[in-house]
Amino acid sequence: MLVLREGDIVDKKTRSRMMSAIRGKNTRIELLVRRYLFKQGFRFRIHDPKLPGKPDIVLPRYKTVIQIHGCFWHAHDCSLFKMPSSNIQSWENKFEKNKANDRKSHLMLSNSGWRILTVWECALRSTNRFMNENEILTEIAKFITSEINTEMISETGMQTNINHYPQPVYPS
Repeated sequence: MLVLREGDIVDKKTRSRMMSAIRGKNTRIELLVRRYLFKQGFRFRIHDPKLPGKPDIVLPRYKTVIQIHGCFWHAHDCSLFKMPSSNIQSWENKFEKNKANDRKSHLMLSNSGWRILTVWECALRSTNRFMNENEILTEIAKFITSEINTEMISETGMQTNINHYPQPVYPS
């Protein structure tokens, strides 16, 4: 008997199989960036557990880390993110926890003198992206050898030396 949860278009077993297939490490986009950097002569570590947040790509020679964020899991405000329609409160809590972890690791890395590049999934997957794949990969390589401290690349463009994770401002 096929049992669907409210708001879902597939049964529980299929949804579980689909969700378990989503990778947290070594995603296609991460592999694409790593292959490009290696071909360009950059040498790096991956998922270094000694650093806060275990950055996806670590270039110690340049004191640079590259975080490749999936737009869904980090609730990025872009064309690839859609809030799930079921169990909304649970998802909102999950996304807030992920964002808090991102803020914390970004702050700790920055305070330790690391330069941080955040590449959002939409920058390389979205049909609305502002540059093609080769241009984005070239910009990543340029960032590594630049003096810029923080940069973010998404479907809407590049932002330099910004606070990726501003603290909420509460009225006094």
